[in-house]
Amino acid sequence: MATTLERTSTSRLRGLRCRACHVLQPADDRYVCGDCYGPIEPEYDLASFDTESLRDEIERGPLSLWRYAPLLPVAQPRGHFAVGWTPLVEAPRLGAAIGVARLFLKDDSRNPSLSFKDRPVAVALARALALGLDTIACASTGNLAGAVAAAAARNGLRAFVFVPAGTDESKVAGAAAYGANVVRVNGTYDQVNRLCARLADEERWGFVNFTLRPYYAEGSKTLLFESAEQLGWRLPDHVVVPVGSGALLTRTATAAAQLRGSGLVDDGALRIHAAQPAGCAPVSDAVLDGYRPVRPVRDPVTVARSLAIGAPADGDGSVDIIRATGGSAGSVGDDDVLEGCALLASTEGVLAEPAGGVVVATAKALAVRGAFADDEVVVLYITGNGYKGALTAASLRPAIAADADAFRAAYAEVLA
Repeated sequence: MATTLERTSTSRLRGLRCRACHVLQPADDRYVCGDCYGPIEPEYDLASFDTESLRDEIERGPLSLWRYAPLLPVAQPRGHFAVGWTPLVEAPRLGAAIGVARLFLKDDSRNPSLSFKDRPVAVALARALALGLDTIACASTGNLAGAVAAAAARNGLRAFVFVPAGTDESKVAGAAAYGANVVRVNGTYDQVNRLCARLADEERWGFVNFTLRPYYAEGSKTLLFESAEQLGWRLPDHVVVPVGSGALLTRTATAAAQLRGSGLVDDGALRIHAAQPAGCAPVSDAVLDGYRPVRPVRDPVTVARSLAIGAPADGDGSVDIIRATGGSAGSVGDDDVLEGCALLASTEGVLAEPAGGVVVATAKALAVRGAFADDEVVVLYITGNGYKGALTAASLRPAIAADADAFRAAYAEVLA
């Protein structure tokens, strides 16, 4: 039986504001603007907060993203596993290797299904339960499929996940192991997306990145909420964000505005930087080419397949935010991506999927350009675990005989 009960909400949600025509609307079951069909997102009554009371409520809250319940649009569902409150760790060895003096990792590879996607799915799930839905679904490049499948299994819901046929098999197998119906589609993510958009109009399912999107996207902002709290209630000076659809980057800016507006942090500057692989870098290329409009990438080719979204829904919005915050971007090649993964693992003991290598390589490129001062705090978002499709045998040495001399001969250089 599906979980239907929710904890009492302390949210200060005012309604859903259209990003196009700016009309504030009720927080009902709509997922686009009722006036112009534009995108809508939750708006909160930030002025109503007493800062010290809010900070105290948060710090007494659960060790999960639900500690920020006053700034989320739905209440915590009972029975769902804990999501969020992942570590923010200082990374001096990696920082020395890439030229960043004060480097921190927001390690979201520690979430239940091993990626940050558990955050937005938790919020979308809460909304689906409140609406009495029995099926949740998504279009995915891999990580979202696993997050949706795990959440559905935990709450007794049916799940359909639609993925490009070339998605990492380990991620697809993981979603299937949770009991989801995995629909593999011959085509790019953008073609899968269009299929799901049509089905979302025809089926009464909770498509987390369509019919539940105004709620789903809110989960992403909790990475910055946590980072700010873990830094002692201050914003970092820089954050480097992997970009697929652009939702994580745009909600990072939303989080900064809400932290400032509620008085939880001072009005310090936060520069937001986009990290994308060169084989699919519509946002980064637009930023590096003078903040021009985003041009879709028709056939993405990159080892970082979780970021292979050629027509990002929040692409132009991401470019605008990067420009407004004084940020920049990186468009990094596959060799640099793999080197970034290796550096992250060998210097800090964090095993990330290729998206993490994209972030590390971008931070290195930004450091070379002089983007970071020595006294500035730089946070890298590590959003997926390396056990999900990133591991290869390329770095393994040949097997040796069970003989001490054979060992010494094979590892003479290391031993020296």
